[in-house]
Amino acid sequence: MSDPMRIRAQAQGDKTTVRVLVSHEMESGQRKDAAGKTVPAWFIQSVSATWNGKPVMSAQWGTAVSKNPFMQFVFKGGKAGDKIAVTWVDNRGDKRTDEAVVT
Repeated sequence: MSDPMRIRAQAQGDKTTVRVLVSHEMESGQRKDAAGKTVPAWFIQSVSATWNGKPVMSAQWGTAVSKNPFMQFVFKGGKAGDKIAVTWVDNRGDKRTDEAVVT
């Protein structure tokens, strides 16, 4: 299992900004190891976020996304104390969900 995501969510006015640093190796499947063998692809395929259980963001990713990617999104609504949950699923079937509280 990978390390936890670092999630920061800040409400300002009627908008909430969410910043996420995802911990994942993200192999494209095109790199070769020292022995010359191709390193198998291993990448996040989908990312989604919920605010108090309601979906606010979803994305489909592929092999072009960098190792340990950073993402940021803004949604309307949210206030201090609300919960944000971010989930990713990779091409090996691994899944991770982490939560943060809006400040």
